[in-house]
Amino acid sequence: MNPLQWLAPWEASLSIAIVTAVTAIIFIRGCLRCQLLFRQKLYFGAGLLSLYVVTQTQIDYYAEHEFFVHQLQSLVLHHLGPFFIVLACPKDALSAGLPMAGKRLIRWVSGQKPVQCAIKVLFHPVAAVIVFVGLLAFWLLPSVHFIAMLDWRLYRLMNWSMAVNGLMFWGLALNPDSIRSPGSRIAMMLAVVPPQILIGALIFFTPHELYPIYTLCGRTFTGMSPITDQQIGGLILWMNAAMMSVIGILIVIRKELR
Repeated sequence: MNPLQWLAPWEASLSIAIVTAVTAIIFIRGCLRCQLLFRQKLYFGAGLLSLYVVTQTQIDYYAEHEFFVHQLQSLVLHHLGPFFIVLACPKDALSAGLPMAGKRLIRWVSGQKPVQCAIKVLFHPVAAVIVFVGLLAFWLLPSVHFIAMLDWRLYRLMNWSMAVNGLMFWGLALNPDSIRSPGSRIAMMLAVVPPQILIGALIFFTPHELYPIYTLCGRTFTGMSPITDQQIGGLILWMNAAMMSVIGILIVIRKELR
């Protein structure tokens, strides 16, 4: 395959392309109007680019045909991409780059009582932990996963929900403006570790094939057995849970010490 063909979307999504492009333009405009450190620009660019790459390149093809690649895609959507974007602290740049009409629209929407109630509930630390782990567990239920991988609308809903929820969770966990208490933010990151390890372990140690959809659709790595694919996917989830939380906790502690 031509290297440039790897950059071509497997299943092009106009919504992802528009959101990525608009977000990048707003951020660049904001960078021209307010000063940001180079590392902030680097973090934001890496986070936004990683979300685009795993959904709008040929990687998405492999994510639809191998369970462990799908878990790598979920790692980027739910953890790495949002983590880097939040780490960039892009609020000032995005606010400065947003057109006045966009600011008015956001103020109007956020001023609605149903929206305020939803924000109050969803951005509570306990609710954030439950939704973060619950969403992951829901999409990994064998029956739900089977349908989601067959229906492109559910598949995209799954990817969107993982990315948005990742931004919500890491925005709370890493941002002192959201939750001032560093202990609460550290507790959040610790709380999501055991359930993710448990889910990963259950997938890893299950002796039969949990996700036959990948076999039915045709696997790309024919030399790998379905159980091996499943075990690698479970191991990725198992290890990633502790890894991302530990990194987040170290960042919070470092900021507090400074």
